[in-house]
Amino acid sequence: MTILTVLGTRPQFIKAAVVSRALKQFPNIKEIIVHTGQHFDVNMSDIFFKEMDIPKPKYNLNISGLLHGAMTGQMLEKIEAIVLEESPDWVLVYGDTNSTLAGALAAVKHHVKVAHVEAGLRSFNMTMPEEVNRVLTDRISTVLFAPTDQAVINLENESYKNMQVSIVKTGDVMLDAAIYYQMKAARRGGISENKILTTIHRAENTDNSGNLQAIFSALETVAEKYGMVLPLHPRTKKKLENIHYNFEKSHINFIEPVGYLDMIALLNECSLVMTDSGGLQKEAYFYKKSCVTLREETEWTELVDAKCNMLVGSDTDTIINAVEKMFLYPEASFSRNLYGDGNSAKDIVETLLHFK
Repeated sequence: MTILTVLGTRPQFIKAAVVSRALKQFPNIKEIIVHTGQHFDVNMSDIFFKEMDIPKPKYNLNISGLLHGAMTGQMLEKIEAIVLEESPDWVLVYGDTNSTLAGALAAVKHHVKVAHVEAGLRSFNMTMPEEVNRVLTDRISTVLFAPTDQAVINLENESYKNMQVSIVKTGDVMLDAAIYYQMKAARRGGISENKILTTIHRAENTDNSGNLQAIFSALETVAEKYGMVLPLHPRTKKKLENIHYNFEKSHINFIEPVGYLDMIALLNECSLVMTDSGGLQKEAYFYKKSCVTLREETEWTELVDAKCNMLVGSDTDTIINAVEKMFLYPEASFSRNLYGDGNSAKDIVETLLHFK
């Protein structure tokens, strides 16, 4: 059996790594990895693949920095050629990026089965490119690997039970990765004086100068009181420079972007997470840290229900009040098994092996 895995971002490679390790246990399975290059990432060097124990891609398409339509179109064209060349039995895609949708489209156009990891997630905000990608990918997939109960409910509410598709609840592959890489994470500098770990990168926050100013006004207030470390995304840095942000007088400890192992070290040491990232919301839960999410909605609604996560949008006072509540009146419960038992990769591989 041949599986063509399509990846485009560093988080997707980390997720795929645990599945690739599970696939290695079966010599009759051949995995071919395609890197679309969607997110150019200086951290994805030869050292990254070696340190993270991730197979290097056979194909690197180097497609990045384009508008959504152009990017997805170029990916579709090049992945289609690879599908015709390799004749895979499955195309395996992860998450909700343009690479995800392009891989699924290239496969289904040539009647190749599609397996979607992280299926069924919904923000119910169709202005988000990620929401469009995940909805369309689910619709053309053969097997939907849902990470949570809510993801399964979402698919059932959209009548997927009446379609020619298999829904399999596996748990979350990011939990598999968190367990595996925690053993490998090495601390490269402490943040003992910084109680809060923060990341900001989403377009709805960075591309709106009003939102950006309101968020960083709140972050400055919080950072002055509690201490804060913020690995600064290059695009966020550029947007802050555009609004003449005063880095020299900031109370925030800005650092360069970090790799996954360094992020685990930061998560282990912090007391609270503030982010607009989808993945970091879950990782905060894996490491038993409460999270304040700088968005209006989240795909991980079970975290809000468990009071581990508060949605605050971009309002300055709301953000500050949420942080105070998390510190003074913590109600978070980390005891529930929301994301499986760390064997998601094994379940995914076994499903692909025995699919009929």
